[in-house]
Amino acid sequence: MTEAMTFETKQYPWWLLLMGGVLNLIVGTLLLTSPAKTALAFVWVLGIYWFVQGIFVLVGMFIDHSAWGWKLFMGILGIAAGIAVLRHPIASTAAIPMILVLMLGIQGLIMGTISLVLAFKGGGWGAGILGVISIFFGLILIGNYASLATVATFIWIVAMFALVGGIVQIVQAFGQRNA
Repeated sequence: MTEAMTFETKQYPWWLLLMGGVLNLIVGTLLLTSPAKTALAFVWVLGIYWFVQGIFVLVGMFIDHSAWGWKLFMGILGIAAGIAVLRHPIASTAAIPMILVLMLGIQGLIMGTISLVLAFKGGGWGAGILGVISIFFGLILIGNYASLATVATFIWIVAMFALVGGIVQIVQAFGQRNA
């Protein structure tokens, strides 16, 4: 019984964390110094990934027949998305961040609504305040998702997260190595 209750975490090797941190620093720096070219390169990689992943899903459908309808749908969707992105990389470079911002706005509305419902069911003022803030920012994102300023801001925020995440990973890697 104690074996079933213990939670064992496996750590990544320290050098793998270090490589990930350095890669995050490089990506963050590239996004800050040359955002258009870097975003275009990421869109190409994303298009290739979606295309290849769609093919793998279709091949996997013939190996494992469970949920074949979903696998067929996801495979075709992945291939179609990959082809669309690769055929129109410049438009995709602008559209993909816009879609992500729209999705974040919708998520803000959903999470805010859930927090408000929880607040009224006894979750407290904190949940209610966070719910109102989430709805407010969700509406702002939905209202402004199609502007180029939003795309530029999104790319800048991703760059900052990559830089901060890279620094944290590097610190963790050396801390894990010394431990």
